[in-house]
Amino acid sequence: MKHSYFQVFDLSKEAPDKVLHRLYANLERLKMEGDILAVQIWRTLRLIVAGGDGTASWLLGVVSDLKLSHPPPVATVPLGTGNNLPFSFGWGKKNPSTDQEAVKSFLGLVKHAKEIKIDSWHIILRMRVPEEGPCDPIAPLDLPHSLHAFHRVSSSDSLNMEGYHTFRGGFWNYFSMGMDAEVSYAFHSERKKNPEKFKNQLTNQGTYAKLGLKQGWFCASLSQPSSRNLAQIAKVKIMKRAGSLWEELHIHHSIRSIVCLNLPSFSGGLNPWGTPGTRRAEDREFTAPFVDDGLLEVVGFRDAWHGLVLLAPNGHGTRIAQAHRIRFEFHKGAAEHTFMRVDGEPWKQPLPKDDDTVVVEISHLGQVTMLANEPCRSKSVNDQSSLSPAHDSHGDYNDIAEEDEDEWEDGRRKFGAADTFKIPDEIDIAHFS
Repeated sequence: MKHSYFQVFDLSKEAPDKVLHRLYANLERLKMEGDILAVQIWRTLRLIVAGGDGTASWLLGVVSDLKLSHPPPVATVPLGTGNNLPFSFGWGKKNPSTDQEAVKSFLGLVKHAKEIKIDSWHIILRMRVPEEGPCDPIAPLDLPHSLHAFHRVSSSDSLNMEGYHTFRGGFWNYFSMGMDAEVSYAFHSERKKNPEKFKNQLTNQGTYAKLGLKQGWFCASLSQPSSRNLAQIAKVKIMKRAGSLWEELHIHHSIRSIVCLNLPSFSGGLNPWGTPGTRRAEDREFTAPFVDDGLLEVVGFRDAWHGLVLLAPNGHGTRIAQAHRIRFEFHKGAAEHTFMRVDGEPWKQPLPKDDDTVVVEISHLGQVTMLANEPCRSKSVNDQSSLSPAHDSHGDYNDIAEEDEDEWEDGRRKFGAADTFKIPDEIDIAHFS
């Protein structure tokens, strides 16, 4: 029996949905022919994605869309600027060595890595069709890989509403809005214009800091509009538990950036949420951050200097809320646009010019499986060693996640990342396991 499989694929030349389509179709065909090796590969298959957070999110979206009964777990190689996903699961945040021994060592770690579930999140953006001018999300020059999953829904999609533009997508690490996303947008735009200047990780990080200073993320200039304080342009509502009532959040006027965080890594490995204690009254309602509890941690920053407190022991941003759903409502007013970012991929979002409202809503979708190496910063509610009595009461979110699956039928349950994925007619998907 002879098999010849390509095991490394360049995603700039072939999208992951096409790669996995071909791989699974071939494995299923070989299984039906009685190939024992194909069965073993099917059961033990593990995926490795090398790139930035956007590339990793792209692959996770495709794997999620396949809806396999036993989806392959994913390990991440840090080749981007932030590398929050690999850092969260113990794969580091620096570009790895590529010599033969280093590669063998890495593959050995992947082979024995622990599987850990993480929550996935659905995001929709809806606005009334404007009388004049576009209101579509504006990417930096070209559409980033992962933002292909954040796209306008079709007229047949269950989320479509006549007279409105509706976009939807998904994320695993974070959604952010405000100054941090504006700096990221400037960085990505510069990199798209001059890619030859952005081949060194340390140089990239230095350029990022310079752009932050230029954009006013470190200190606001007198010429910068006060509308960069988010409370003036957005009303924020949360749903703390599945099925509970919406509650409006009070956002302090000094907050210039909001991060909705799923993993304990942001901006290159920092943990904005930290571990809430019980001494301060405002912290007593919060739990430690778990990656599979059906909750997003909502954190605010006044500026980049505020963000640098994360470098200090027990440093953290302004803890605002933990939520099962969060909704941002933008009305005509103090700004013509704002900036948003999903898993490292930013865009510029025009805001209403008339009396209508732009709405961004984030809700729990399901879970995907990651591979974790030690030391792993991400903690599971199922890891009893990470639970304290104060947190045990929140361990019922796995049940909530299953209940929510019934709500996301049709297009809602699909990120849109694998629209081209089609199982051949001769392959019975019921055999996928």
